[in-house]
Order: sequence, then C-alpha cells, then structure tokens
Amino acid sequence: MKNYFLTFLNPFKLFVPMVLLSIGTFAQKAYFIDGYHGGVYGHYPVGYTQFVVDELKRNPFWKINLEIEPETWDSVKVREPEALAEFQKLFEDQSLTGRMEYVSPAYGQSYLYNISGESIIRHFDYGIKKVKSHFPSAVFTTYSSEEPCFTSALPQILNSFGYKYASLKNPNTCWGGYTRAFGGELVNWIGPDGSRITTVPRYGSEGLEPNSTWQTEAWTNSPKYIRDALKSGIENPVAMTLQDAGWRNGPWIGNGEKGYQPTEYKTWRSYFASTSIGKTSQDWHFSQEDMQVSLVWGSQILQKIAQQVRVSENRIVRAEKMAALNKIYSNIPWPQAAIDEAWRGLMLAQHHDCWIVPYHGKRGDTWADKVVVWTDTANQISDRIIGAGNVAGNAYARVYNTTGNVRTENVALQLPEGANANAVSVLDLKNNEMPVQPAGGRMLYFKAEVPAMGFSQYSLVRKKPQKTAGAKAAVMASGDVVLETDHYKLVLNKSKGGSIKSLVVKTLGNKEFVDPESERSFNELRGNFYDHGGYHSTAEVPVTIRMIENGPLVVTAQIEGELLSSPFIQTITLRQGERKIECGIVIDWKSNIGIGSNYKQHEKIDPKDYHKPFYDDSQKLLALFPVNFVSEKIYKDAPFDVTESKLENTFFSRWDSIKHNLMVSWVDLYDAKKNMGLALLSDHTTTYTHGENFPLGLNVQYSGAGLWGRNHTITGPTKMRYALVPHAGKWDKAGISGEVLTWNEPAFAMLSSTAKKAGKSLVDVTGTGYQVTATLVDGNDLLIRLFNADGDARARKVVLGGKAGSANLIELNGSEKEGLVLRNESEKSVVSVAMPRFGIRTIRLKNFTAH
Repeated sequence: MKNYFLTFLNPFKLFVPMVLLSIGTFAQKAYFIDGYHGGVYGHYPVGYTQFVVDELKRNPFWKINLEIEPETWDSVKVREPEALAEFQKLFEDQSLTGRMEYVSPAYGQSYLYNISGESIIRHFDYGIKKVKSHFPSAVFTTYSSEEPCFTSALPQILNSFGYKYASLKNPNTCWGGYTRAFGGELVNWIGPDGSRITTVPRYGSEGLEPNSTWQTEAWTNSPKYIRDALKSGIENPVAMTLQDAGWRNGPWIGNGEKGYQPTEYKTWRSYFASTSIGKTSQDWHFSQEDMQVSLVWGSQILQKIAQQVRVSENRIVRAEKMAALNKIYSNIPWPQAAIDEAWRGLMLAQHHDCWIVPYHGKRGDTWADKVVVWTDTANQISDRIIGAGNVAGNAYARVYNTTGNVRTENVALQLPEGANANAVSVLDLKNNEMPVQPAGGRMLYFKAEVPAMGFSQYSLVRKKPQKTAGAKAAVMASGDVVLETDHYKLVLNKSKGGSIKSLVVKTLGNKEFVDPESERSFNELRGNFYDHGGYHSTAEVPVTIRMIENGPLVVTAQIEGELLSSPFIQTITLRQGERKIECGIVIDWKSNIGIGSNYKQHEKIDPKDYHKPFYDDSQKLLALFPVNFVSEKIYKDAPFDVTESKLENTFFSRWDSIKHNLMVSWVDLYDAKKNMGLALLSDHTTTYTHGENFPLGLNVQYSGAGLWGRNHTITGPTKMRYALVPHAGKWDKAGISGEVLTWNEPAFAMLSSTAKKAGKSLVDVTGTGYQVTATLVDGNDLLIRLFNADGDARARKVVLGGKAGSANLIELNGSEKEGLVLRNESEKSVVSVAMPRFGIRTIRLKNFTAH
C-alpha cells in the first residue's frame, strides 16, 4: 500500500471487522507473508530501520519479506549507521530458517508490464547489485510485490537471475489492478517462451474484498479466506500483506490474536521449500490479459510521463549500441559510469508511483516533476554517448543503424552552416548518386543503405541533385489532398476535419482499407466533452490542409482545424519505400475541459465506489480507424511477448471488471478471412479501444476525476505521435515487430570529417526474426542480448563484425549457460543460436576485437 492510502484509512483500524478467534479453533495451520514495501523515494522515514530492528527483537516469531527500493540503503547508511549494522546482522541468515528475504530488488519498483523488456532486465540487474553492496549474503529466491508489478515474460527473466519461485498476489494494494484469480496452492507459471517458475497465484478461491477497491481477501488471514482456500483443496493456505515502510505496526496480524489461527509467519522462501506442497502439475499459461490492471490512461500527466519514459528507453539502448561501435571500431573507452547514471534516471522514472500518483509530493517536486529531471538526465547522458565517436565536418555524412537488421531508409541530415540543400548531392562509396530531397534551408533527406548495427559512409558534393520520381501530393478541385507513394494512395477529406477518406494500399492489390459505410471517419478525433454538450469530433468542421514536404522521398500534409474552439494541427507523413504512415497531433487547448465519462465528475467520489469514470475509454478522446474488415481479431504487444486478445471488447467501468486494454508499443487488428491487418503504433504506453460495432481506436485524451477523486486536468497542449501499418498476413508474417523496432530506433545521419571508407556491421541478425536488445562491453568482452521477436525455434546464424576467443550463452546473473561454436573468418565471425519465439539469450564473446 501507499502512504497516500493512509489519507483514507488508519492501518490499525483495518482489523476492527475481523473475527477474533483463539488458537486451536481450526486444526489446519495457515501461513502469513508479512514485510515491508517502499523506500527513500516513496516512503521510508528517518529512524524506521531501528523500528524494524526493535520489532524483530521483540517478536522472535516474526519473519519479514522486503520490497524496499535498493537506493534506500545508501540513505540509511548515512542516517542510521548503527541501525543498519544491526539490520545487516539479522539479514545474514539466508537459510530456510532465516527471518528475512529480499523478494523484490527491482531498482525502481516498476509495474514492469508498461515498460520495455530490456528495462525489466536492468531493474533486476542494477537492483541486485545495489542490494548486495549492502547485504552481501543476499540470496534472491522468490519474486513478490505489493503492487501488481508483474508481466507475462517474467518466468524466463526470473529463472535467468536464479530465482526459484514467484508470487502473483498483491492483496493489499489493488488500486492499479490485480492478476486474474486462478488455480490452487501452487501453479507452474508458464511464460510466452515456455519458461516456467513455481508460483503462488491469486487463488481461484481468492475473491475481491467487499466494500474495497484496493484489496483482495488475502490481505489478512481472515477465517473466510482461509476456509475458502481449504475447501478448494489448498492444503497450506497463505495470506499476505507487505506493509508500507512507515507504518508502525510490527507484526501485521499480531501473535495469535487476530484472524484465523493457528497462523505462522513465513518468508516466501521458507513457505515454498519447507511448507507448501512443493510442486504441482497445474500449469498456467499466463497471458498478458491475465494482468487485469488500469491507471488513469489518457490523462495528460500520465501521457507525458509515458512519453518521457519511452524516449529515454529508446535513447539509452541506442547509446549503449553506439558506445559498443565506438569501442570496437574506434577504441573509445566504454563509458560505464555514464551508462549507469543514465539507467538510474530511467529506472526511477519507471517507478510505479510515478504512474499511479504522479501528483503526489510537494509543489515543484511531485513524482511527475521528478520524472522530468530523471529522464532529462538520462537523455543528456545518452546524447553525449551517441555523439562521442563522431568528428563533425562538412564533406561527409555517416549514417548509423542501431538495429541488428540491414536497412534501406530515408534519413534526414542537417547540413553545415552556409550550405543550401538545393545545391547538395549525396554519393555512396561507388560514387553513385543517392535519391535526395531538399527540405528547406539546410535540411536534406536522402535514401541511405545501412548495414546491420553499424554505419555507412556518404560524401557530400556541391551539385544540384538529380530529379527523381517518387512520393508526391496533389490538391483536388474539392480541396481534398492526395498523398501518393509506391505503397499508398491516401486521400484527406478537407470538409471532414482532414480525416482519411481513402487509403488504398498499392502493394496489396490496390486494397481499400477505409470502411465507407462506417458512421465514423478514419483518423478523426472524437470524444465525450461532458460539460460541453456531449460528443464532438474533428470531423465536424472543415480544415485547412497544406503540404510541408512534397517528395520525392517524403510527403507531409499539415491539417489545421479546431476542436471545440481549440486549435489543432495534425500531420500525415508518407515515405517512399516505407510502410509506416506516420501521424502527429498537437491540440492547443484554450482551457481545462472535461473529456470522458461524466460519472460523478463534479461530486466527491467514495474510494470504495467500484465505478470509476477514468475506466471508460469509449468516451475519451480517441483517434478512430474504421476499416472494412469482416473477421476482426486483436494482437497486442507486451514486454518480450505478443498476446492474441480473447476479449469481446475493451470496455469496462468498474474495479471488479477490469480488462487488459493496454498497448505498450503496438496493437494489430487482423482480418483472418482476408488475411490482412492494420497495425497501430504509439509513442507511449497507453490504451486502445475495440469491440463489436466499435472501431479500433487510440486513447488521445482524458480529463476528469482519477484515483482518490484527484482531478487529472489539462494543463497545456496535447502532443503525441502514432503510426499505421496496413499489411498482409498475421503480425508475425507481416514483420510488425520489426516495424516497431525501426520506429523506436530510426536510422540517423551525422556530419562527419572522416574520409570516405567502407561501413561496418557489428551484429547482423537479418532474416532470423531476432532483435538485438542490448550490446554491452565488459572489459575485453562483448555481450549481445537477443530477443526472438517473431522467428521459430530453429538455430539461426548471428554474424559478427569482429573476432573472439570464444562464445558462450550466459544467464542474466552472469553465470555460464552453455558454449557456442564460433567460426572466425577473414571478414566476419558466425555463431548459431537457437531459442523459442519470445525467448531471450545473452552471448558473451571473450576478447572480442574488430576484424
């Protein structure tokens, strides 16, 4: 639970309604997981370590499980050195009879389901190292969290860090949601790659607590909860509460005087290994839709946090890859301290409190304010690393690609002072002239071919570029605008807000994607303005459309209109040779305006009220995409996973009926009969909409009551980016994960003084279905992390632009898993790696050097 929860209930009063029973009333023993959650950023008062030490000494029967922000101990070491020393002494015993277990070392206590898979790995990696710096004897056996900090891909990540067990309970803090009730005493939690870990689930018998929107029945060892578990066949029922650090209760259920008895305190480690049934044949193929979670999605404050985090996530991994290129090919020292500090800022910005209580804190120092500082720091460090290996000049351009796939892409280049883009040509190594598009002033687009995870070199010459055919735009007599590339012919409707009247995909046999019979317009913005007459849409009024880029490589239309007297600008960009239709929106709100469900928007909402207005996405401001499909199915991404949705629709309005309607990066609408799909990409984690007679939609804006009645207001312009990818085949055959990767890590060009020379490729996984999620340098070794995004389980070749003494697969905790056959050739080296779809593998290349 959070300290914000205390504004409603005093924890000491929470036991008033519990039935007090004497020891021995029931013969079967029950068990209880107690402990603490929080930390220096959330809640960890000065002097609290001594309080916990004293309670442990006073209550020798008590055992605790810790989910404390790892950086907390840095502060405790300064503020309470004597208490920390006592605490460390008590912590040393990590056996089954020990009294303390560290159940979540995650550096920033992230929800995990809302961030990138690589970020999840770093939370555990950095967190474990920080915890062990204060508690060298720490053993990480069980993962557990007070909040719904889970995601479907956790089994393989936990296994690789050496974990044996997990818990999917979060009984006392369900404000942000809970996992689906399933199973008995233990289940085998199976991840999307087939990995499994022994887990205590939220029991199938574990209901939601009546008259609460933040608890399940397992938050105490109440007689009803235990009896229901026993009746369902659970031999060793366990209840759980991780108290907020700052609560001064000591043992949460006392010493035999509260609730069901007999009950024994346990560490999770001890419960699994010495008390539970130990193993089970019950498998749970845990889907991301078993995460029944919801935040105030669409609110401007959360939208900005999600965007800031996404920018930093993308920038840091690019910076690491650039640092590896610089180390291998230019012998620039590996910037480990800078990388560590960048990740620290990002991981703290991913803290669950940033997302659920962004307004909490002092004025100017709220969680949202902290996110700005933390992500700005991460971005500044990343930018310095990215530019470290480049020597600026005016005669050459170097184009970088940080993905593991060969790419041909249109890139933008800012020319040097005094240059005129209309008088510059770009030549490749063979002096072939590349297609070029002047973009005004010193900005130039050119078509670049870039090797996998590497760079290519181009020369700039003072010469008027050749005219080439390609992307183009035209204005029709009606004022509608036609954008055309080799992939698309797209028509913008001037009279209906610049919505897309027609989207013909040339590469799919001139297939029309827009549904002409839909009541809604394609790419219109529509929502319920509950204080301003109900639903309004950008399609209600005509707009002005002008071309700001007009081929041959890039065409961009700018749409200017008004939504309830607030000006908006939309941009639609098509690129020759590329599938993504890139869209941008800026709404310059003139005042705070209510958008969404009108439920009790102007009343005080009881926190126990199951009905919450921010749950109902159907009434939020949505970008809508009605397509002429006949058999619709949804696929959506998650960290190291893609889920086929089983939902009939995405809509709910009550806490006890939450549906998983999240998209981390993308969602794909697929027509099985036509074997075609439309992928929707977003620049931040948010929600999507879909249902019978309701088109695919993207959450653009909510304004109104959130958790605890806090009004989530509009404080400035709404700005966001999204993209559309029409395609043939299912998402995997269509390469949607690859499109998202290039969306997150676009190729980029920098001016260079380096003489023209052949490019370099460090890691090439083109055609394998693999993605390179991280490239790291450790001393003389190169570490490469791969994710099988849409490939099969067959062994695939990974081509390396260097040579190594040996190659080994390693676990995330650094231990060696197995050796790989490495073939060092004259210009490259090759290793073969096999893993199931959605699997991750880390390769250590010993003593790696460039060829």
